[in-house]
Amino acid sequence: SLHVKMAGTTQTVLLNDNATIFCQVYGHPSPNITIMGITWFWKGPASATEDKLFEFFGGHQMIGRPGAMVPLKNLESGNASLQLPGIQLREAGVYRCEVVITPHKAVGQVKLEVVASPVSNLFPEQAVVKENQETHILCMSSGLHLNNITITWRKLSQKDPQEISEGIITNHTNENGMFNVTSFLMLKPSLDDSMTIYQCVIHHKSLPSPQKLNFTLTVI
Repeated sequence: SLHVKMAGTTQTVLLNDNATIFCQVYGHPSPNITIMGITWFWKGPASATEDKLFEFFGGHQMIGRPGAMVPLKNLESGNASLQLPGIQLREAGVYRCEVVITPHKAVGQVKLEVVASPVSNLFPEQAVVKENQETHILCMSSGLHLNNITITWRKLSQKDPQEISEGIITNHTNENGMFNVTSFLMLKPSLDDSMTIYQCVIHHKSLPSPQKLNFTLTVI
């Protein structure tokens, strides 16, 4: 029987990316696009009704969102994924893929999250301090609609990097959807710590790998 497979229940894409919302058609020997219809609907978080973003039926296309596209060459191999160039935060919501190969019909839906990568800074990037003089390093990260940003600290020495667990104060604030994380690392260095590199590591699901910012300490 005809059915479609989506990218699980939720799919996350990056702000301004050319997003592809996955929808693969199964259960039909060879999708013939002359007898095939594909419609994509979108329902925003605050909306009561669905908008039609794209429709292909009987060789005709209707595009309800600039740039929305299901390439026909992909459809021939059963790939009904929707391409949305330059995706915006307001385009998050529930996307529904409806495929008709007469007389069969299959529907799948996925919740789309649009996230912006966090912007992070470290102050200062280097410092010269006297032995046993208390010094603070500040690491900040912020982004729109980005909860769950976490910051950890590491000390990079000749040996393996060491996770730091003491002397850290971390604050979280959320203003109008702008999420900020501020983390202070307090140090009281000895001469042995001179030329040590301390690293602020920012973790978030929108980042392919954590952001890493380095601070170099010179002790005199």
